[in-house]
This record gives sequence, structure tokens and C-alpha cells, in this order.
Amino acid sequence: MTALKNDTFLRALLRQPVDYTPVWMMRQAGRYLPEYRATRSQAGDFLSLCKNTELACEVTMQPLARYPLDAAILFSDILTIPDAMGLGLYFETGEGPKFRKTVRSMADVDALPVVDGEKHLTYVCDAVRAIRSELNGRVPLIGFSGSPWTLATYMVEGGGSKDHARCKALAFDEPETMHALLDKLAQSVTAYLNDQIKAGAQAVQIFDTWGGALGHRAYQEFSLRYMKQIVDGLIKENDGRQVPVILFTKNGGQWLELMADTGANALGLDWTTDVAAARRRVGHKVALQGNMDPSMLRASPKRIREEVATILAEFGHGEGHVFNLGHGITPEVDPEHAGAFINAVRELSEPYHR
Repeated sequence: MTALKNDTFLRALLRQPVDYTPVWMMRQAGRYLPEYRATRSQAGDFLSLCKNTELACEVTMQPLARYPLDAAILFSDILTIPDAMGLGLYFETGEGPKFRKTVRSMADVDALPVVDGEKHLTYVCDAVRAIRSELNGRVPLIGFSGSPWTLATYMVEGGGSKDHARCKALAFDEPETMHALLDKLAQSVTAYLNDQIKAGAQAVQIFDTWGGALGHRAYQEFSLRYMKQIVDGLIKENDGRQVPVILFTKNGGQWLELMADTGANALGLDWTTDVAAARRRVGHKVALQGNMDPSMLRASPKRIREEVATILAEFGHGEGHVFNLGHGITPEVDPEHAGAFINAVRELSEPYHR
């Protein structure tokens, strides 16, 4: 495949020397961009956009046309796996994702297939190939999946939930059923991410959006255990390069040392975790990604620049930092403010790498 012209992001994930701190944004192809909204309207709805190779490629590239980002991220959704398992994913305006079927018994788990990316999620792998071709080596492409626990919360609840009560009750009262579900999901995520890597993804991120809703012991039993299983099963090198793995548990700052022991190359931080303390805690074991509060992008460009400067200073000199938001960019953000954020990282980070 085409040689990378800018591999700063990949080198930072591997804690190798870089000239500046690379930056990308979670949900960088999204509703805050007018061009994205136009393409989504053309597709008809969100799922149709995800499943249209040409349009998924188009929206992946849109933020790179606006901003000097150091990575592209596949345009898709974390719930593609349960949809491919036959649960019937759909979206209702203002209510988020929902499933027509739920998983609440061992019989339900036994009926689920283990997902094969190329077979069951061909449209995702096709999108990866199309995006890699369109990027032409400009920046690396990130593939991703939801974590088994996060996927399970939606599958058991039938959609989003504020307290994940049904899912937690199943885990606590019928752990055998929950472990059977999580193992099947871990197998599926591993195969899915490996197929993304083979199709051209140059780094992968596991989004553990709801791991932070668990208690200390439950997090290790029902979330971290299965993310480690995935990391152990991933392709480590492809196309002549190492393929870094990022783990991101929202509200998971208390478990950084445990996460660093999974074998992942980098940990995502949300805005509730101090980046300086995180760096002291993990040492040289992993890189760190994050961690500006997405709401900061609603402030003035001057204030955004000040916050970027503060976070860079908190991390300090040296390698192993990828700048990002602590969660996804939100729809009401002014694209000019996103640009101010990205430009500030690029301009202010160079002194930390001399």
C-alpha cells in the first residue's frame, strides 16, 4: 500500500520521537459540520450513511479537508456488531439507538452468531478499503469497535440507558449468562478489528463507553477482562508496520494501571482525569490520548487556546501524547472553534518535542 506521508500519530502511540503532538477528535466526522449534515441528508438516515461505501468515505474525509488533523477515523458506529448478530438496530430521532430484539437469557446468547467482519459487516471493510485509497498515505486510518461490555449494555437494555439496571442485574445475578455473552462479543470484536486491520486500518481503538458505570471489581470482571482478551487476539503488525491499540474507558481514570497491563499501546483519557497524574501513574508503559473537555469548544477561540496550552504543559516534555477531546465533539460546536483547537495543538506543542 501507499507509504505514509505523515505517521506522527502512529509514532506517538508507540512512544517514539515526534516533532509535535498529533491531534484528532473523536466523532470528528459529525453533525457539527454542515457538509456532513448535507451528506447525511443525501443518504437518508444515519445507518444508510454507514452502509454506503462512497458516502462513508466522503464523510470520513470531510474533516481532513478543513483541518490539519493527524489521523482519519473510520465512519461507522459501535453497534454494528449487535446489528450483524440480528438484533435489528434502528434509530429514533431524539432517542438514540434501539434494538428490536434484546438478549436476556442464555438461550438468547446461544442464538447469537460470532460475527465475521468480511462476511457479516462487508460494508465496513469496504469502507476501510475505500478510505485508505482516498487517503493515499496522507495520514493513518483508525478502525474501531465498541467494547464487549458497552455492546452488552445496549443489547440487554434494548437501547441506551441511564443506569444500565437490566444489564447489571444480569451480570450480578446470572454471571454465567453475562460471561457467555461477553465472550461471544469478544470473539466477534477481535475478528471484526482484525478484518479492519487487514482491510487497511493502521491503528484501532476500543470504545468502552460504559465501563465506567461499573464498580471496581465488576469493571475488572465484566469489562477489562474481555478487552484484554481482544488485545491478545489482535494482529500486531500489518503492511510492514506495528498496529497500535488504544483502550478508552470513559470515567475509567481510576483503573489506568490495570488498563496499562492489558498490552494496549495507549489509553484514552476523559476530561475527569488529570493528564500529569496519569503520566506519572503509567510511566513509560503506554502512551496517553486526550483529554480536553468537549464543552471547551463552546468557549472562545482564545480560551480554547489557553486550555490547549495548559494541557500540553501538564503532560510536559517528551513522547507518548496524542491530543484529543475527552469524548466526542458535540453537534452544536462552531467548526471555527474546532479549527482553533486543532491549530493551537499544532502551533503550541512543538517546543515540548525539542
